[in-house]
Amino acid sequence: MRTTLLYIWLIVTILPTFSQWGTIAYYQINKDYITRVLCENRDKPQLHCDGHCYLAKKLKAQQEKQDQQTSDLVQNLPALHLFASPLARFEFLPTHISRSPRLAFFYQLATYHAPLSLPVHPPCA
Repeated sequence: MRTTLLYIWLIVTILPTFSQWGTIAYYQINKDYITRVLCENRDKPQLHCDGHCYLAKKLKAQQEKQDQQTSDLVQNLPALHLFASPLARFEFLPTHISRSPRLAFFYQLATYHAPLSLPVHPPCA
């Protein structure tokens, strides 16, 4: 069950990345039809457009749609208020700790020991 959900999540997450590739693949497969019927510059063969204008329009429309969806998601995010409400009075309440041996701890002051007390000269060559 978890692996199935993981695969579904991966597909849903990665699918928008491949949508532009799908448009480019569609253009490559149907290049002749797009050049003959859908191209804006089909009457001007000297431009050698070959449907690139149609492809550019589709990719731009996809990008604008994705940007719009992203901006809608960002605008609809719930606000997270990171502040504390003011308190009228703040008190430290006493805490009662039992004197059991398992709560006891010991503190030992660390002492410093010099690594070498005498200067060491470099070896003679």
